[in-house]
Amino acid sequence: MNDQAIDMRNLERAGIGEVEWQLRTDLAACYRLVALFGWDDLIFTHISARIPGPDHHFLINPYGFLFSEITASSLVKVDLDGRKLSDSPHEINPAGFTIHSAIHAARDDAACVLHVHSVNGVAVSAQRDGLLPLSQHSIFVLSSLAYHDYEGVALNDDEKPRLVRDLGDKRFLMLRNHGLLTVGRSVAEAFVAMYFFEASCMMQVRAQAGGGPLRLISDGIVAGAQAQWQAVTRGAGGGLAWPALLRKLDRLDPGFRD
Repeated sequence: MNDQAIDMRNLERAGIGEVEWQLRTDLAACYRLVALFGWDDLIFTHISARIPGPDHHFLINPYGFLFSEITASSLVKVDLDGRKLSDSPHEINPAGFTIHSAIHAARDDAACVLHVHSVNGVAVSAQRDGLLPLSQHSIFVLSSLAYHDYEGVALNDDEKPRLVRDLGDKRFLMLRNHGLLTVGRSVAEAFVAMYFFEASCMMQVRAQAGGGPLRLISDGIVAGAQAQWQAVTRGAGGGLAWPALLRKLDRLDPGFRD
């Protein structure tokens, strides 16, 4: 019996099948990439991935770990009521559970929910007009963008319906005075979407810092951006970018696979 077969047998004893292990690996990679790109905020944001099946169980980070420390085996499996379903000694971020459980319960296409407090994202979320059509990156975001007003730290269940209502069927959510959130049909899709979201905010902050008049992209171009997004990102799934990102991570920080 080879090492891979032995590993899978041990995983199955822990109630983890091949599909879940692959999901854990992708999600752990996403955490490491968020840290690598500098979007993390110590231990205080979160990314979740729903395990396929009717129960809406999902994986989320163990509270207290830096994103650069997350591994496939350390992720915590929970249900929509916040009960741990895996043998883990670690707790989860209660604010993370509120946000992620609401979206996973409401959106069948929300296989991954990625939330960050990136500096540029928070800066733009605090601006009255939010994200502006200033860059090619921004048009992809603006064509599927929603906003949610700040209600304090997301600890109260009564915020969930408003969060879900504001997100609607959009891929991008700007949490006012708080940060950025993306929804993806896969971990890859959510990460690539966040790359465009954060890059759009960074470009806006830098353009505004220049001090001169800003040239806005027309509404007509923004309206057609979704079709272009699908073409450029291979169906918005990062079909080209994600494998390249994993190759980079394997060179620089392969511990996520543990």
